Amino acid sequence: MMFSEDLDHPLLHGGGLAAARRLFTDAPEPFIDLSTGINPYSYPLPQLPPDLFTRLPDPDALATIANIAAQSYGAPSPAHVVPAPGTQILLPLVAALVDPARAAVVAPTYREHARAAALAGHRVAEIADLAAAREATLVIVTNPNNPDGRLFNKNELIALAKRLATRGGLLVVDEAFMDVGPPDASLAGEVGKNAIVVLRSSGKFFGLAGIRLGFALAPPQLAGRLSAKLGPWAVSGPALAIGTTALADRAWIDEARNRLIAAADRLKAILLSAGLEIVGGTALFQLARTPAAYDLFHHLGRAGILVRSFPEHPSWLRFGLPGTEADWARLQMAMAACAAMR
Repeated sequence: MMFSEDLDHPLLHGGGLAAARRLFTDAPEPFIDLSTGINPYSYPLPQLPPDLFTRLPDPDALATIANIAAQSYGAPSPAHVVPAPGTQILLPLVAALVDPARAAVVAPTYREHARAAALAGHRVAEIADLAAAREATLVIVTNPNNPDGRLFNKNELIALAKRLATRGGLLVVDEAFMDVGPPDASLAGEVGKNAIVVLRSSGKFFGLAGIRLGFALAPPQLAGRLSAKLGPWAVSGPALAIGTTALADRAWIDEARNRLIAAADRLKAILLSAGLEIVGGTALFQLARTPAAYDLFHHLGRAGILVRSFPEHPSWLRFGLPGTEADWARLQMAMAACAAMR
C-alpha cells in the first residue's frame, strides 16, 4: 500500500513532531522521535558567558573555530574552512559557485540538494550512480549517503572531481554523517587539490542541530566567495563557542563513536527480531525494508514513536537511535507487538 501523500507529506523530512501529533492524535506522550539521524546522546553544553548573547560574534572566535575545524576534519588549513549557520544555508550558495548548467544529484538522498541546485539556476537530474554524471558541471553526492548509508569510493570521487575541473565544474560532497564513517573516507584533505567542496555538520554527530552550525571545506578562492556571500556575523556567538569546544574534545568524540556503534548494533537486533530486513545505514540510523512498512509506520505512530517513511520507496522505513532506556523499551515492545500480529 502506498503512503498517503496528504497525510504523510509533512513528515517527509523527519523531525516533524507537530505533524506527527496531528496524525496520531491518541499517541502516548512523550513522543519518541526516531525520524532523524541526530545523535540522541548529544554533546554536553558548556557554560556560556552571558555576553555571548548580547554582543556581536567576535571575528577572532570565527578564526578560532575555522582553525579547530580544519584540524578536526582534516582540511588543509583554516583558509579552506567556511563556518556557516548550518549546512542548509550553504547548499544554494555552493551550487551557485559554478555557472548554471546541468547538475546531477546522486539519489535517493536529501531532497534539499536538488532543490538548492535548482534555486541556483541549474537543470537538475537525479542519478543512481557516479557513472551517470556524464556532462553535468555540478555533481552532488552525500557520503555516507542518507538514507541508505552507501559509501562512495574515494578514488572514484577524486577522479570525477578532476574531470569536472576540466570543464569548470564542481563536485560537492555532503559528509554530514562522515563523523561515524571510515576515518580515511573523507575528502576533506582533497579540497585544496581538486574542484571539491565538502560540507560538514555539527547537528548529526554532536546532536546539536538546534545551534545551526556547519562548515564548507573548499579551495581558498571558493571559500572566500562563500564567506563574502554569508557576510559578517553569520554564525552566532553561542554557536561558535559551543562548536569550538565540541570539535576540540577528542575524548568525547572517540567515546561517542564507540557508543553509537553499540547502539546501532542494538537497533539492528530489534529490527531483525521483528522480521525486518536491514538494507543500509550508519551508526546513527538504520534503513529497513518490509512489505508492511505502511502498517508498521502507523502502528509505531499510534504507539508514540515516529520513524521516517519514504513514499517513493513504500517498503522502506528509517530508524534513528532511541535516547533513553525507557525509549529503547518502548520501541522493543512496539516492534514485538507488531511482529506478533503478523
